[in-house]
Amino acid sequence: MLNVGDKAPDFSLESDTGELFSLSSIAGKRAVIFFYPKDNTSG
Repeated sequence: MLNVGDKAPDFSLESDTGELFSLSSIAGKRAVIFFYPKDNTSG
């Protein structure tokens, strides 16, 4: 689990357009990463 201020580990995933996105591709830039919770859950 990450704590406030921790650096996120590098990861890769497919975007909604089918392109591969990796966290390392935006290294050195400010970004907000939001992970949408699964539909119809309390999260």
